Parts: sequence; C-alpha cells; structure tokens
Amino acid sequence: MASPTNFLVHAFLLLALATTSFSLSPKFYDKICPQALPAIKKVVEAAVHREPRMGASLLRLHFHDCFVNGCDGSLLLDSTPAFETEKNARGNLNSVRGFEVVDQIKTEVDRTCGHPTVSCADILAVAARDSVVALGGPTWKVRLGRRDSTTANRALADSVLPSASMDLPALINNFKNQGLNQRDLVALSGGHTIGLSQCVIFRNRIYNATNIDPAFAKQRRATCPRAGGNTNLAPFDSTPAKFDTAYFNNLVKQRGLLTSDQALFNGGSTDRLVKTYSSNPDAFWDDFAKSMIKMGNIKPLTGSQGQIRVSCRRAN
Repeated sequence: MASPTNFLVHAFLLLALATTSFSLSPKFYDKICPQALPAIKKVVEAAVHREPRMGASLLRLHFHDCFVNGCDGSLLLDSTPAFETEKNARGNLNSVRGFEVVDQIKTEVDRTCGHPTVSCADILAVAARDSVVALGGPTWKVRLGRRDSTTANRALADSVLPSASMDLPALINNFKNQGLNQRDLVALSGGHTIGLSQCVIFRNRIYNATNIDPAFAKQRRATCPRAGGNTNLAPFDSTPAKFDTAYFNNLVKQRGLLTSDQALFNGGSTDRLVKTYSSNPDAFWDDFAKSMIKMGNIKPLTGSQGQIRVSCRRAN
C-alpha cells in the first residue's frame, strides 16, 4: 500500500501537470497552427487601414468580453431562446461594434488552420493587441488557449461593465472586482487614446460638469446639442487614430471627454500616475501591455471547459 507521503507527492505532481497543461501560453498555437496569428493580424491590419476607428472598437470588444464572467467570447453570442445577448446590455447597446471583422477573422483563421482551431475568445485577445500595434502602440505576447463559452449573461453585463458616469471610488471598486488594481485602471483607461465616443455618453459632462476646461466644453457642444444628435461622434483626444499619450495630456488640462476619464485626474489617488503617463510614453506603454495581459487572464475557460466555436455568433 502506498505511503501517505508518496500519495501526497503523486497528487502534487498531478496537480502541477494539470496546472501546466491548462495555463494560457503565447505558444499555444505554435505547433497546431503556426499561421493562426499571422492570419488574424492580416485581417486586423486591413480593417484598421480601412477605418482607423475599428482598432478602438476591437480593443473594446476584448475589454467588454473579459469583464463579464471572464475572457470567454460570450459577448459575441447572439440571442437564443435560452439567453439574451450581452450586446443588449447598457454598456454595449448601439455602442459595441466590429462583429463583422471578428467574423472575417474567424473565417480566415479557420481556412488557414484547416478546421476550427482558434477560439473566438483568443481571436478577441489577439485582435486587441494587433489593433493597438496597427495604430502605433506597444506590442505584447498574448497568452493563448482560451476556450469559448456556450452561453451569455446580459444581466451580469448590466451590473459589472464600468459606466461613463462613474467617479473614482466606483471605478477603483469596479476594477478591483475583476482582480485589477489602480495602476491597471489608469493604464487600461489609456485605451481611450484611440477611438471616438457618442454625444449621448458625454453630453451631461460638457453641459453640467465644473471640472472641465470651458473652451473644450464649448468645442464639444458644437457637435453635441442639448437635445438630439445622440450618435454624433467626438474623439477622446486630438489624435484618435494614434496610440499615444494625448489622452493623459488632456486629463491634466481638464479635457477628459467622459466623467469617468476626468475622474482619473481630479484630486484623487490616481493623479500622480496620470501625470507620469502624460510625460512618459514608455511608462504608459509598458504598464498598458502588462495590464492587457493581466486582463486577458480573467477567468478563462481552458482544457476541456467550453468549446471552440465554429461561428463566433452561436454555440456549436
């Protein structure tokens, strides 16, 4: 009969092997489909070249996917009789976009690999990185091996996605609930250095806020009236197609577009980090890459969990 010590050693080895097998790795597709990542990159670069705003949209898809029950591709699922799509959640409705590009990536990568090999969750993670790089930002090694969920949770999305009206304590708590700290909050918010926002999201700030540069408020009001024009777009900073530090420079000048943007520089605990990023692009790039890897690690499905979807819009 095996001794208790031998049994414990054996159990520990099995646990270690299980952990190793199912942890995410940048090399996950190296042997099973080495051309997977270049195939994703090709489609992303073409999409961002056609419409630079798409880079921000693809980055946001990954973020909004990961915050709702982990990075499992649930955001991509359309409604079924069993569940309502997360696309209808408050923070997503008439706002998240880029699903057609994800479909194109899925078609191309499956064709390249010969069969469905790369999960939709991994496609979102890689497309986010490739979008940032395509707009002049940093690169990082995306950890891979996520699998796709078979269901979505609109109610959870309603409750956990951060809102544009949040103050700093609410934002800190929201990110803390995802295992992310204040540095992650500020670095990841820096993703707003690319892309555009709709008038309906920032109207209240430009007409009612006191911590806003008056000239900036006047400029934004020109394309965002008090009534109507809800979908009129404005850039988060002056270079919406360039991944730079203009977003943080804006915050220091009280030119944050959203309430949740300016909350990061409003006399609170994150002021110093905003100031650092505004004058040190290398510090921002380094922290952004680290925080993206950390966010991409939120509760992934691995091993035999979930599935590799044939279509990102529906479970197999």
